[in-house]
Amino acid sequence: MCINESEVKNLSMNKESALRFFTALAAQMPQPKTELHYLNPYTLLVAVSLSAQATDVSVNKATATLFKKIKTPQAMLAFGLENLREQIKSIGLFNTKAKNVMAMSKILIEQFGGEVPRDLNALQTLPGVGRKTANVVMNEAFGVPTIAVDTHVFRVANRTGLASGKTPNEVEAKLMKVVPEKFLAGAHHWLILHGRYVCKARKPLCPSCVVKKDCKYKDKTL
Repeated sequence: MCINESEVKNLSMNKESALRFFTALAAQMPQPKTELHYLNPYTLLVAVSLSAQATDVSVNKATATLFKKIKTPQAMLAFGLENLREQIKSIGLFNTKAKNVMAMSKILIEQFGGEVPRDLNALQTLPGVGRKTANVVMNEAFGVPTIAVDTHVFRVANRTGLASGKTPNEVEAKLMKVVPEKFLAGAHHWLILHGRYVCKARKPLCPSCVVKKDCKYKDKTL
């Protein structure tokens, strides 16, 4: 992840501004949620792990048929590596991702009784599961108020001055401090969707942005 130096320097959003920021996003979208399709914590874990360096749309296309057959790690192991590769070959890095999903499924069965652990650190011990993926699962599947920092969240947080940082972990830590408690559960969903559809990487749609008054970005588009 990278961000322009001019965006990193926008450091001045305070808690009062952050409250207005999320109040505006919440008014626009009261119940934000992931755009990945899933059926249970296990299929969510698989979907999020497949989404690295891929779009949610491409993952949903690949898993539409897969999740009709596979809903548990046991079923995934029975399905087999070659079948999984064939099923997700339209997604980038599908060979590595398929191996990780199979290894992850095996560990879930052997160490966690076939269940997705409700623990951030335990999730990160699974193959192909980093902090972002673990945070998404904890938030979406188990309702824990975590913040997953993907490219959209990283960009929006830095660009707006909401939470500046040079690494995802640094941005996550600052977001956890500045985001009002009542908005923590939905914070990363709002930021992802805002970054995906409004605060775009190349040309943000500033005229239609509901948080532009509190945004510290100096190069707003007209």
